[in-house]
Amino acid sequence: MAEAPEAHARRREQRGWYFYDWANSAFSTTVATVFLGPYLTTVTERAADSRHFVHPLGIPVRDGSFFPYVVSLSVFLTVFLLPVVGAIADRTQRKKQMLATFAYLGAVATMALFFLRDDRYMLGGLLFIVANIAFGASAVVYNAFLPEIAEPDERDGVSARGWAMGYLGGGLLLALNLMLFTAHASLGVGSGDAVRICLLSAGLWWALWTVIPLRNLRRHRPEPRSEGDGSVVAAGFRQLGQTFRAARGYPLTLAFLLAYLIYNDGIQTVINLAAVYGDKELGLSTSTLIMVILVVQFVAFLGSLLFGRLAQTYGARNAVLLSLVLWTVAVALAFILPARRPLLFFALAVLIGTVLGGSQALSRSMFSQLIPAGQEAEYFSLYEISERGTSWLGPLVFGLIYQVTGSYRSAILSLVVFFVAGGLLLARVNLRRAIEGAGNRVPERV
Repeated sequence: MAEAPEAHARRREQRGWYFYDWANSAFSTTVATVFLGPYLTTVTERAADSRHFVHPLGIPVRDGSFFPYVVSLSVFLTVFLLPVVGAIADRTQRKKQMLATFAYLGAVATMALFFLRDDRYMLGGLLFIVANIAFGASAVVYNAFLPEIAEPDERDGVSARGWAMGYLGGGLLLALNLMLFTAHASLGVGSGDAVRICLLSAGLWWALWTVIPLRNLRRHRPEPRSEGDGSVVAAGFRQLGQTFRAARGYPLTLAFLLAYLIYNDGIQTVINLAAVYGDKELGLSTSTLIMVILVVQFVAFLGSLLFGRLAQTYGARNAVLLSLVLWTVAVALAFILPARRPLLFFALAVLIGTVLGGSQALSRSMFSQLIPAGQEAEYFSLYEISERGTSWLGPLVFGLIYQVTGSYRSAILSLVVFFVAGGLLLARVNLRRAIEGAGNRVPERV
């Protein structure tokens, strides 16, 4: 009887926690995956010279490489910011306040993309960098709640349901935006204006639904004694230094993180650049691309739940390794996919959607088992550096290969190495020993 109120409170927090995935997935789907890449590339092409180059800060950049470079730059900056965010969150235990700050900063920057038009490619790049960094920072704090609101044996299921809610919420808004975009002519709205309205809607969605997790989540550890005005950031840096030194005592946790950073770079590059690839290489219409991404969202909702079940039966690591094999197959198929064949692209989208949610949800729950208690946000800041929408090496490789070859097919094929190398490293990690080494209870199946 004494445990019943605590279990009820934990379930209430979990339900509220799911809704931040529901809220911020609008940025991942409507902005990062579907609309902004092709639209910003078109705006950049408008500003390009006769050789198809723009010159931000005097640097020559091929118009088709600008968006991948912007994605890469945004994550390069997070390398310096997110670990400090995590250290401050653990040091102060003000996770709710920090979640609110970064969520609404990202939402406002996303809403401001409504003003991206004509040849203002630099405005679009700057706003995306701000929104993407805020997205990553809020996710650090959000993910750090997982070990606090779920027991070890619950985490695969809780994480999978969170990702499933994210795909459902992101898919619902994308469906509404699809209806707007396909009907824009009959509504008297230009295609560019319709895209800008869709970008605005993603920021509004993010802001409104964030209210639910902010109401349901609670503080699980007392706030430390104040160290004086102006000392929080300095204390965060000191705490970060201590964490980096202590992390060397958890080599298996670091080995898992390295494997994740590699294979997730491949996943994030596919997410961010699939629409550009479909538009510029395969010659598919914007409406087709939106429909494909919409299919991915709802298939990924089911795929997240499916891989959650596979993890219960075969273990989370084996389920993720299976997903990486299927990711490799998907990229190889994208390389040989003929242009202007939307049905084949839809079939490929079903395969990607099936493995997308499961690979990400189970990676998050596995990592949550490998973190020393009290340092969740600090370790999740390292994890988040290569989380959804904030990968940097994959887009950089993609952009460089396109700049050298002028071929999107060569660029997409290069991503195979991320899935193969990451999978091989993950297969070598002894998860049971890693969990025990972090001082945590080992769940029944790993």
